[in-house]
Amino acid sequence: MIGKDSKLDLAVLKVETDKPLPYVKFGDDAKSRIGDWVLAIGNPYSLGGTITAGIISARNRDIQSGPYDKYIQTDASINRGNSGGPMFNMDGEVIGINTAIFSPSGGNIGIGFAIPSNQARHVISQLRKFGHTKRGRIGINFQPVTDDIAESLGMKEGHGALVTSVVEGGPADKAGLEPDDIIIEFEGRIIKKRNELPIWVANTDIGKKVELVVLRKGKRKTLTLIIDELPENDEVDDGTILPDQDDADMDVKEILGMSLEPITEKARKALKLDDDVEGVLVASVDRNSPAGEKGLRRGDVILSITQEKVNTPDAALERIEELRKKGRKRILLKIIRQGNTAFVTVKFDDE
Repeated sequence: MIGKDSKLDLAVLKVETDKPLPYVKFGDDAKSRIGDWVLAIGNPYSLGGTITAGIISARNRDIQSGPYDKYIQTDASINRGNSGGPMFNMDGEVIGINTAIFSPSGGNIGIGFAIPSNQARHVISQLRKFGHTKRGRIGINFQPVTDDIAESLGMKEGHGALVTSVVEGGPADKAGLEPDDIIIEFEGRIIKKRNELPIWVANTDIGKKVELVVLRKGKRKTLTLIIDELPENDEVDDGTILPDQDDADMDVKEILGMSLEPITEKARKALKLDDDVEGVLVASVDRNSPAGEKGLRRGDVILSITQEKVNTPDAALERIEELRKKGRKRILLKIIRQGNTAFVTVKFDDE
């Protein structure tokens, strides 16, 4: 094996033989259109070589399987065992590599996916040259700006990448990007979908200078940074269990179905929070409340409410009431859960 890429589930194998081997050519998937006929080849259920026909149902499909999703969707029959098989256009060129299906039963229902040939060729060329894939990075974690998030921030449209954290010493950190910034443009391209920014960054040459346009508390700001290489390893955080609070004098506040408490030393230790983390602890959540409907749960730590830091339950209540009086229909909570930072929108009770 010359190299593998776990993020796209691709590998390059070297075959040594005395005879020339037959091969097929990659085509340009960008030239294909929705409705074009395609052929899929594979070995479903180990039955042997099988070919099926269908059309391209959609392009650039994001199935939430990873940061670089931009699959070709087809109704050509794809089942278990088809993964790794080629998808041909009518000119006999490979425009995709079959990789996944969507099915509640495990069998084909006419929704299959293939890695586009142009994306595969880029990865394969790097595997052949370096033995691994070199992807660009800017050193942030983010989540897409949904319509709910946009509404909670007073934005007119829900698009962009909301920065949840910035890697210390990374390109974004050096350029001055901050948590809570919203990246709306990358190199002049407006970010409209969840997967666009990771793909654009990953495909940018290492060491290249790029421009980002961000919104910082409603004001546009242009930053220039240098693309760095994405490390191959991914970190996974372990879950933690929050101990029962035993302080009878605890300052507990309830709002939107949440019980909020100060962060005690016992809770800080159990949640493995750094000493400099300030916020309020979610002690309990009513499942039928606005907070419960959005997935807030015991052990979450609220750092800020609609881009204003809160470090006591009273401060949290004051901020929520301030936003209610301003006519906001939703609030934006920045939380820490099991070491990961995320944003959650919660509507007011009367909405």
